Amino acid sequence: MRKHILGITALALLAISLVGTSWKAVEAPQSQQQILKSIAEDSLYSKYISNLYHAVRLDSAGLNENVFEKALTGYYNMKYAGMLHSKSILTIADFDQESRKKRLYVIDVDKKELLVNTWVAHGEKSGGDKPTQFSNAVNSNQSSLGFYLTGEVYFGKHGRSLKLDGMDQGFNSNARERAVVMHGANYVGQESINQLGRLGRSQGCPAVPTRLANTIINTISDHTVLFINNSEQTYSSAFLNEHLAASVVNNENQEVLAAQMD
Repeated sequence: MRKHILGITALALLAISLVGTSWKAVEAPQSQQQILKSIAEDSLYSKYISNLYHAVRLDSAGLNENVFEKALTGYYNMKYAGMLHSKSILTIADFDQESRKKRLYVIDVDKKELLVNTWVAHGEKSGGDKPTQFSNAVNSNQSSLGFYLTGEVYFGKHGRSLKLDGMDQGFNSNARERAVVMHGANYVGQESINQLGRLGRSQGCPAVPTRLANTIINTISDHTVLFINNSEQTYSSAFLNEHLAASVVNNENQEVLAAQMD
């Protein structure tokens, strides 16, 4: 009897396995050539990330390469989706770092340049010198993680400011409703650090030094990517598809080579 039961169980598992294999084959057929191409693209993409990271000198500026990889992957996913306009700007607010550090990085991806590296504030309810709590809730006064698309420039209570659209549902999708924007603030700078031992904090906005606000807003406005990171939090995004990013980079490199040959 036991052997009979085991035999039925084995047949059932085999049937499930065959159905699963068949379903995968129908949903996502991949030839050996396609698999090898995907592996090659991923390898080239990893090398591209490392080369760009060092070319921009982000290592000496204090940004971790893994954080840069996440941000850049989102940048290329959003570019593939047609969300970006003409600027090749990627902005990273790295909340793995304390507020005393210059943890905002404005990068021109195509020119391989670090355009701005300065302080950026986090929400007052997210923590002291280093943020530990994040929220998408209205009136939380906390920072929100994830990918943003920069919107329109306007004049508000903080002067010239830049609206932001949160692109990650459940993480920052209430940015508009919460009025989470990029603006200048006099509590973001060395004077505040000297007085408090940290920057002042916002109501959830990534506030920047007043003297740099116009420069930053002019640089990152008009549908560019802002990524707010904290590696210790549970975070997922539809824009972290590395295979897609690798494919975009590979296609762009082929176009550049073709143009050079013409």
